[in-house]
Amino acid sequence: MPTVLIIDDNSAIAIALDVLFSLHDIVALRAATPQQGLAVLEQRAGQIDLVIQDMNFSADTTPGEEGTALFRAIRARHPELPVILLTAWTHLDAAVELVRSGAADYLAKPWDDNRLMATVHNLIELGRARRALQQHALLELQQRRELERGYDLRGMVWRDPATERVIHLACQVARADVPVLISGPNGSGKEGIAAIIQANSAVRDGPFVVLNCGALPAELIEAELFGADAGAYTGASKAREGKFEAADGGTLFLDEIGNLPLAGQMKLLRVLETGRFERLGSNRERQVKVRVISATNADLPAMIKAGSFREDLYYRLNVIELRLPPLAARPADILPLARHFLGLTGSKTLHAQAQATLLAHPWPGNVRELKNVMARACLLAAGAIIQAADLDLPVPLTAAAVATAAEPEREPDRDAIAQALSRAHGVVAQAAAELGLSRQALYRRMERLGIARP
Repeated sequence: MPTVLIIDDNSAIAIALDVLFSLHDIVALRAATPQQGLAVLEQRAGQIDLVIQDMNFSADTTPGEEGTALFRAIRARHPELPVILLTAWTHLDAAVELVRSGAADYLAKPWDDNRLMATVHNLIELGRARRALQQHALLELQQRRELERGYDLRGMVWRDPATERVIHLACQVARADVPVLISGPNGSGKEGIAAIIQANSAVRDGPFVVLNCGALPAELIEAELFGADAGAYTGASKAREGKFEAADGGTLFLDEIGNLPLAGQMKLLRVLETGRFERLGSNRERQVKVRVISATNADLPAMIKAGSFREDLYYRLNVIELRLPPLAARPADILPLARHFLGLTGSKTLHAQAQATLLAHPWPGNVRELKNVMARACLLAAGAIIQAADLDLPVPLTAAAVATAAEPEREPDRDAIAQALSRAHGVVAQAAAELGLSRQALYRRMERLGIARP
């Protein structure tokens, strides 16, 4: 059950709060002095969800001084524990100042039971959600470190669980000598996943050869894959080695496999099944041992129905399929990747509004687009801090723009704000961008609704 600590020297107030909380299935602990309250917090560390404290405990002290000292002591020892201040009118200024310093709320005596319970329930719910997120983040960090210790990740930068699932699966299948198909939109980082598979495979010491099947004319793809003897086609003045020969003993990564013509598909199927092929213009069979990883942004099943891709090749390539989501579906990757690209070009940092702009952008060009945006911003930024305007991206909707666009229809309620904060892992700027608000406007709504700042 939720647990609240009441620190108040007035036993009547403490009893009244205890009775009120018991009606709502909340356990109330009581302490009559600041010292007793701090001692209870130490004894029950991690078990208390909320503190309600008085602002004055002795008749001969300046009103509010003891409450201020108690709040600062709680904040120093338990910085994330929400604190509600109980104040008489003589202590109101001190309570307001403490709210500005991080107190969750203040309630004037006599308080309104409904308002108090609404605030208490919200703070308990947010606190538990925050702790769950922290535990989840800790688990993710442990899993990440296990991946980094156990595998060669080729400098991959990520933070989103969706990306981690793909990386984890890539590491799992790396040792298996089977073809792997990586699907995902252009620019999403499929080659990086292929490099991880190669780096952790049994042929990691062999070559890693890349061929973009979408970057070559159809008539040259077969020559690139299998090589050609002199005179095999116009301009072939001497024999040339193909990618399969170059990748012998290692890995061949075939990007945009959907662009491979049907004749090349048939030959590729034979190589996958037998390891044997002939160069163009040659009758001599050659033998290779190559791990094939392919990638596509195309709908291969639809291409099979249309007759432009061989079904038997699809199932031969698709023994294991890794689906890499677009960058917009991996929002936690955006800022780490942006900072990584900044580190490649200099020592600039991102302004908070620039971060919100990055998080709000849909990224149709995925990681490749983000890399280009950061390179351009580094050139445009006048100082060491990259502003939102330097990104040359659409700016997230501001609070004024939201008001202009019929604010009553877009006004986020308590649940919408709590869910946005949860999805943003407590990053207020990110939650504000998602809700179409400025950070200050979101803070105002959180204060009004009794939602504690993360």
